[in-house]
Amino acid sequence: MKVDLLNHLQLARKPTILVIGDLMVDHYIWGGASRLSPEAPVPVVNINSESTTLGGAGNVVQNLVSLGAQVTVAGVIGNDAMGNQLIKLLIDEGVEIDAIIKEENRTTTIKTRVLVGNHQLVRLDKEVTDILSTNIENALMDKVMAYMATADLVVLSDYNKGLFSPLLTQRIIEAAEIQGKKVIIDPKGSDFRKYKGSYIIKPNRKELAEAAKSEHINSMESLRQAADVIFEQTDADYLVVTLSEQGMVIMSKHAQIALPVKATEVFDVTGAGDTVLATIAYFLAVGLNLEEACELANHAAAIVIRHLGSATTTVDEIIKGYGRKRKTKVKATI
Repeated sequence: MKVDLLNHLQLARKPTILVIGDLMVDHYIWGGASRLSPEAPVPVVNINSESTTLGGAGNVVQNLVSLGAQVTVAGVIGNDAMGNQLIKLLIDEGVEIDAIIKEENRTTTIKTRVLVGNHQLVRLDKEVTDILSTNIENALMDKVMAYMATADLVVLSDYNKGLFSPLLTQRIIEAAEIQGKKVIIDPKGSDFRKYKGSYIIKPNRKELAEAAKSEHINSMESLRQAADVIFEQTDADYLVVTLSEQGMVIMSKHAQIALPVKATEVFDVTGAGDTVLATIAYFLAVGLNLEEACELANHAAAIVIRHLGSATTTVDEIIKGYGRKRKTKVKATI
């Protein structure tokens, strides 16, 4: 990748990206625990502080905003206090929220984590994962169509919370294809057929194995076999498979390129997949090809996993990190 191209990115226009996904709130409770409860053999936590942040597809949004994108968010939340909190968090990020629907019979997804020191004691989830009603699905599709025409690229962040029924997912992908918009998907679940026709599907190793009904993916051969199953099901242009400490592999129907991990220190991989998704989307939207975008996404992941909790990075940080690394050719093995 040419250095002058990277420098040009710092002056590039802001791309407009439409993120459709499962929105949720991450709620953190920090405290101390020095005794057991007399009621049960569990620690008593004295609460010191609490905070709320965007979770799920909201983490993708935060990463895109940090990179400099203009973002529109589409999704369905509950008409409740936590839904209002989620909207406020999104407004604080400066994103367009008019494509979000509040549903009366739905609870806004919240994940509450209780931490003592750096140790997570327990996680409490409150959510509804039922599929959307036909009326809500149609209303959301109307919202999506209103913003798709002006988007440079469409991102689907699927956390398996009921938003992406096969019907709605196909309606979005087909609408994007008609308008010439690339769709990049972070998948969930055991059936990827609903993602048929997408440009990129970005599973991790475990997600790919589950969807391809593969017992183990521990070699390039088994990775290729699993990928072929997904290509047969979805006819996607590319799979970008993240392999944790072993980097990522870009796969088409007939070839693959392995990109080694760039991190030297790993403190926390929380949210790294969302960072990779957002970074690929951003750099594709400003005109880079897929290999270039994935190379920079690898550097972005290396930055965020050096921090505790979900983190974001910037184009400047990524370019500086890229400049400190000498690009090398690697054998495509895992």
